[in-house]
Amino acid sequence: MKVVLFCGGLGTRLREHSDTIPKPLVSVGQRPIIWHIMRYYAHYGHKDFVLALGYRGDLIREYFLNYNSNLSRDFVMMDGGQRLEPAESDIADWRITFVDTGLHANIGERLVAVRKYLDGEKAFLANYSDQLTDLVLPEFIESAEKSKAVASFLSVRPSQSYHCVNASSEGYVEGLVEMNAYDVWVNGGYFLLRDEIFDYIKEGEELVLDPFTRLSEQRKLWTQRHTGFWKSMDTFKDKITFDRMDGTGNRPWCVWE
Repeated sequence: MKVVLFCGGLGTRLREHSDTIPKPLVSVGQRPIIWHIMRYYAHYGHKDFVLALGYRGDLIREYFLNYNSNLSRDFVMMDGGQRLEPAESDIADWRITFVDTGLHANIGERLVAVRKYLDGEKAFLANYSDQLTDLVLPEFIESAEKSKAVASFLSVRPSQSYHCVNASSEGYVEGLVEMNAYDVWVNGGYFLLRDEIFDYIKEGEELVLDPFTRLSEQRKLWTQRHTGFWKSMDTFKDKITFDRMDGTGNRPWCVWE
């Protein structure tokens, strides 16, 4: 299946990095997070990518145009640099389509903008480009296809805990309960979408709002609850957490290792 990666957001909550580079290029260890996501899909045989670019899309193009896998892995140099071992690229069998989908477009608009590059695809995968997981992708795809839903996605428990407030109309607090004490699940991305999804997206609509509401009403929206590893890079603190995990070898999302 083709994989659509939404790479156009401004990443305002990751301001320490996104002022200078787009969020998908923020590094996890020695590689940008988008590489980790693409490597995850490639591990399961999905190597045809469509990048929906927006903010600083030129830097994402430049990263792959100048890609050198030896900058972040061990290699041997011989003959004064004329020969390198290993010499092959670890993305040599990837196919990447770069599409400018606009600076201020939402996810639904970006998806519509890349539709022509999905011609002939009965179903395709999609991702926000800022989340890593250890999900067994073939099992998710099999279950999603059995559901016959137009749109399927991963749902996860929130990675951050908040205190839910129960208060009277006068403002007096009657109870505080951690959100994780409830059976709360949130959209974790990792979508499988059938081509009929475009019939449900009206001009200017965000993907997971009105279109998903229509699908839900028709019982054509399905989710798989995932209790394994999942984490998004929303803030600088998340980036530090990923770097620490990578540095200690605790990388559950690296299913290819």
